[in-house]
Amino acid sequence: MGTKTAAETAAEPKIEDKKADLAGSAPTGDTAAAPAAEPATTPAPAAEETAAAEETPAADADAVDAADPAGDGGQAPSPVGQGAGAVVAAALGVVSLSGGWLGTVASAREQLIGQLRTSTSASVATQIKEVYGDAWHTTALWAGVFALAAVIVGVVVLARPAFGAARAPQTPWIKSVAWAGVVLGVVGLLLAVLKYTDALLALPSA
Repeated sequence: MGTKTAAETAAEPKIEDKKADLAGSAPTGDTAAAPAAEPATTPAPAAEETAAAEETPAADADAVDAADPAGDGGQAPSPVGQGAGAVVAAALGVVSLSGGWLGTVASAREQLIGQLRTSTSASVATQIKEVYGDAWHTTALWAGVFALAAVIVGVVVLARPAFGAARAPQTPWIKSVAWAGVVLGVVGLLLAVLKYTDALLALPSA
């Protein structure tokens, strides 16, 4: 019983070799865990890149909106030009009520021409018409020119936001001053027409 035969002694090395082969081919604990860990760590960078790619357009859009609130590519109209136009319209409307310095000079020139053309022997009616009538009509004509210019400038300022790319709301003071210019221009134009047609402050009859 305690003695091994020759066949058993010869088979022992073969058994040991097979055990060594099986032990070498079997995956160890570290080797088996490595492939399982790779799928868990690999998708993480991809997920981060996808999230960053989705957030980048939104961040760019926010930056564009902050830099260009009007949304017209930086072409938003400046209120400086509209404000200047409104002030000019109001000034022209005020000038139209009196005729202005230019109207005064033109009236004086027309009066001088009337005196040169009228002889001393001319009738009183002729002298009134040539010396004072033409000068009065010239003053009314220049007042009407200023009034018409005030109306045109004021209307252009008020209508400007409707034709702009940004369609930004107009500043209240600009709108108020522009409306004042339009109203003064209309009043000045009406007075100019009445004075030129002798419906208001007509020349005295001789």
